[in-house]
Amino acid sequence: MSGAFMEAFGVADAFAGIAMPGRTDSWLLAAALERQGIARGDPRVARYRDIYLTHLAHELVQPPPPGVPHGVLPGVRSLLDDLTSHHDDYLGLLTGNFEPAAKMKLEHFDLCRYFRCGAFGDEAADRNHLLERALANVAACGGPAVSSHEAVVIGDTPLDIGVAKYGHARSIGVATGSHGVDDLRAAGADVVFKDLSDTAAVVRALHAR
Repeated sequence: MSGAFMEAFGVADAFAGIAMPGRTDSWLLAAALERQGIARGDPRVARYRDIYLTHLAHELVQPPPPGVPHGVLPGVRSLLDDLTSHHDDYLGLLTGNFEPAAKMKLEHFDLCRYFRCGAFGDEAADRNHLLERALANVAACGGPAVSSHEAVVIGDTPLDIGVAKYGHARSIGVATGSHGVDDLRAAGADVVFKDLSDTAAVVRALHAR
């Protein structure tokens, strides 16, 4: 995102000091524009997303910085395989990423095929409104029509847990990101896992009432 901002607006390190985990891409862009005194109506803003996607495509094939996990995290693929094969569950993707960016990331790791639809950072700057949009989009693309009370949000930041609380859904925190187990519990997650490696335990948590 920083490289794209530099190319689009000529400003280096535009996101420095802006807390990024759990935020939507549209929120982050708006925050950087405000900090740099750039009007949202600036014609360069319309080009930013396409520039970002070009940078992202390049970044995905680069080696990660030292100490940064790379690849599919423990248990993710096994859990997705289990949920799509053995249970009456519907998987939706709820993410703050721009839709094409989310698909690019998931396709890179062969995970996009697990998610038919969902809600993305293009649709709302405020992440709390994405659950409602995701459930509506799931119904619109042929999935079940369910209320938020029947949904479970899985996320790795307190803001993800906040989405569930705002929408009266249950939540599972996964401490594989920049927030630990205690942070996610303090945010109000119903269940917290260090990672998703214990498929059976995660499935039990998903189906608990």
